[in-house]
Amino acid sequence: MASQSSRIEEIIDTTQEHPSESDGSDSEVDNAEQVPSTSQNKKKKKKKKSKAARALAALRGGDKSEIPQELVDRVLEQVKSDGAAGSEEANEELVRQALEQMKIMDVVKGKAGLGGHNNKDLGAHKFWATQPVPQLGEGPPLDDGYIEPSKPSEEVRQEAYPLPKDFEWSTLDINDPKQNKEVYDLLSLNYVEDEDASFRFNYSAEFLQWALKPPGYFKEWHVGVRVSSNKKLVAFISGVPITLRVRGKVFTASEINYLCIHKKLRSKRLAPVLIKEVTRQCHLKGIFQAIYTAGVVIPTPISVCRYYHRALNVSKLLDVGFTFVPRNMTAARMIRMNKVPDSTTLSLRPIEERDVVAVAELFTQYMRRFDMVPVMSLEDVRHQFLSGQGTGKIGDGGEGRRVGQVTWTYVVENPETHKITDFFSIYYLPSSIINSPKHETLEAGYLYYYATTVAFQEGAEEDGRLKKQLQTLIGDALVIANQAKLDVFNALTLMDNVSILKDLKFGVGDGFLNFYLYNWRTSKLAGMSDEGDVKAGRGVGVVML
Repeated sequence: MASQSSRIEEIIDTTQEHPSESDGSDSEVDNAEQVPSTSQNKKKKKKKKSKAARALAALRGGDKSEIPQELVDRVLEQVKSDGAAGSEEANEELVRQALEQMKIMDVVKGKAGLGGHNNKDLGAHKFWATQPVPQLGEGPPLDDGYIEPSKPSEEVRQEAYPLPKDFEWSTLDINDPKQNKEVYDLLSLNYVEDEDASFRFNYSAEFLQWALKPPGYFKEWHVGVRVSSNKKLVAFISGVPITLRVRGKVFTASEINYLCIHKKLRSKRLAPVLIKEVTRQCHLKGIFQAIYTAGVVIPTPISVCRYYHRALNVSKLLDVGFTFVPRNMTAARMIRMNKVPDSTTLSLRPIEERDVVAVAELFTQYMRRFDMVPVMSLEDVRHQFLSGQGTGKIGDGGEGRRVGQVTWTYVVENPETHKITDFFSIYYLPSSIINSPKHETLEAGYLYYYATTVAFQEGAEEDGRLKKQLQTLIGDALVIANQAKLDVFNALTLMDNVSILKDLKFGVGDGFLNFYLYNWRTSKLAGMSDEGDVKAGRGVGVVML
């Protein structure tokens, strides 16, 4: 038991996120393009490590509050997936004891995180204690509903929140190529990285147009912060409207995303001000609920999902350190095992305008299977599944791609009835590869939404017909992704994914995504694990971009 407890402590310690240091001076931001020397990088890493060690030492013997179940579940999942000796004997009680011994309540309270590098600005527990969100330690609600009632617009704060000296607010016009590029530049240099700072999301102009301009969007919800003296964009947060059904209740909300602060300004405490300002803008439009995700634990996740990865270009993934060759395996064998068929099993074709109504109906019916889902209009379906297909013919933008393509949506049409029986969608979000001498970009696709009429056939889930059809459908999505020369295909443990990921040779990842609702209470939703009689994944039907 002692050795297993040590293993748990090791896993917890290596998954903690430690704040990066910066003096936050404005002059550094003015010269942000300057690249620090290698010796400076090493010095910073050393400082970060020693600061983390001091923080962990200070945490021992402090708060005796109860460890949240979300954290226990996460650590237990990671211990078991690690596969080390004795991991099979790990159980909830052993994990809880190890957590209590370490006294890492600062992680629980969001002052440090598990995964989600560069999200530490979200982790101010004092800030979240003032917000209408379920607080850590609260029991399940008696009923679903709002925490604070809505207000008439005249009672909402009318003036923007004050910013630190030398900064000013800016509303970003994503239609303006210059401003679109400013957002792209900020995100591409400062947004989410993996834990080892090897990969960073690289959002294209076309992706930002697609993600930030759904039907009914408000440009006022694209909130930026600039340096007053030179107008340099140094922070950003966005919101877009979404209609949500959470269990039996439907409401309009904002989907908050892309909170990004320049690395030189992480000490300026801009994140809470950005969150309050975009919240104020939403309130002015009469929207008082929101959905958002983060890699860190803050008050309080309604669900936690885990990332899985399907290798497509194994050689490149090995080259850049995205994956490795396990023991008793060779690179050649890995390549053979992960080979994808050259052609699809089903008779697929890209979605067309004439399919929008049928896909909308199929999507709406299929999503009834899950507890939290987006409610899409015809305009929403057209935007999400059709508008991001790019221009020209497939091949014009590279093998398997159109020019500027960010989504692939394919339908299956019954040749006799011409009814749409199945569809799947993929979105394309590459990452910059940091410090690789051979490759600049990791070409990544993400499983988006899908549906099949097999789910409506009596007994299809019980006798395995649904699982078989989903394996075939998403297996064909892998073929399309491979034809587009994507390197890796990613998916989360939501919707019906859990039942098919391992059979399709997806490997478990080390990333977790916490789902949150603002100003709304509901019991925990099934994400990477079952919740009551709801199977893993079936609680969450929202895919956040």
